[in-house]
Amino acid sequence: MAKVIGYVGTYTKEASKGVYQFTLDSEKKEIIDVKLAAELSNPTYITVSDDNKNLYAVAKEGENGGVTSFSINNDSGKLTKLNSQTSAGAPPCHVSVNQHKSNVVTANYHTTKITSYVINEDGSLNPATSVMEHEGSGPHERQEKPHMHFAGFTPDEKYVIAIDLGSDRILTYRLNDGKLEIVQVYTTSPGSGPRHITFHPNKKFAYVMTELSSEVLVLHYDKNDGSFTKQQSISTIPEDFEETNDGSAIHISPDGQYVYAGNRGHNSIAVFKVNQDTGQLTFIEWTSTEGDWPRDFVIDPSGKFLVATNQKSNTMTLFNRDQTTGKLELIQSDVKVPEPVCVKFLNL
Repeated sequence: MAKVIGYVGTYTKEASKGVYQFTLDSEKKEIIDVKLAAELSNPTYITVSDDNKNLYAVAKEGENGGVTSFSINNDSGKLTKLNSQTSAGAPPCHVSVNQHKSNVVTANYHTTKITSYVINEDGSLNPATSVMEHEGSGPHERQEKPHMHFAGFTPDEKYVIAIDLGSDRILTYRLNDGKLEIVQVYTTSPGSGPRHITFHPNKKFAYVMTELSSEVLVLHYDKNDGSFTKQQSISTIPEDFEETNDGSAIHISPDGQYVYAGNRGHNSIAVFKVNQDTGQLTFIEWTSTEGDWPRDFVIDPSGKFLVATNQKSNTMTLFNRDQTTGKLELIQSDVKVPEPVCVKFLNL
């Protein structure tokens, strides 16, 4: 397809009104038609169902936080709200939906909770089925309590993985009829602050971005019991970079050959080559995101392009992705989007 629709989740503290929509024209190699898709308060993280029929966004409604479901128009990409499920407290910071669209899970940075929801046939959400609260802390000043930063499904969808930046833990849950049950806990180095995870297409390796120590952790994933074993850790910033850097997003190319990791502060994306036998990484290059505070990025469905969001400069940047070398080439910068955080494409 020459044109693919994407969505941007945002903060709505200043100019943003909610979830935005854009189009990537792969023939002209440009982002066009950026517009508001749905009004919503603080939909910082969004996810699209595999069948492209529904979008789920974390959201704030008054003093409550939770998740909102939308239907997606197949032709225009327009979003129509179905319903919201919220509870008292701050909104979550991450949301995922499984491939069969039976369950949604969210992670809440502020309330220490992982929550699961059962999905109705039309894509709308039932009230929360399971809520797991966490305890713990770490040595860093930002680790005074648990800060759940990710909740998503393993490739076989046998487990839910929850990542706690606050206590340096990666937790594996079993999900039965929407109910969460803990089965494994992997502890990262003290003060590393794990944030997000991505799995290799071979389902054997996982890559975790740490926010506080700016590293990628290479883990072996055991699908039999949901456990992780560390293989490697590698820095995402130059040794001589002494300013503050917060690791952000991490994604792997569709062919599993390259891992990309975002740096807020260094304002770059680090590129790594994957050893297909061991899963270990070799550093290739840093590429500037041409903006301030790259909160997230996404590889388009074709694998040929990468779009990064720069939260503090209110911009998106488009790169060409060399599928042979993994390297990124700047195509378009300063695409205006207010307070952008998360970016997702419809699936091909």
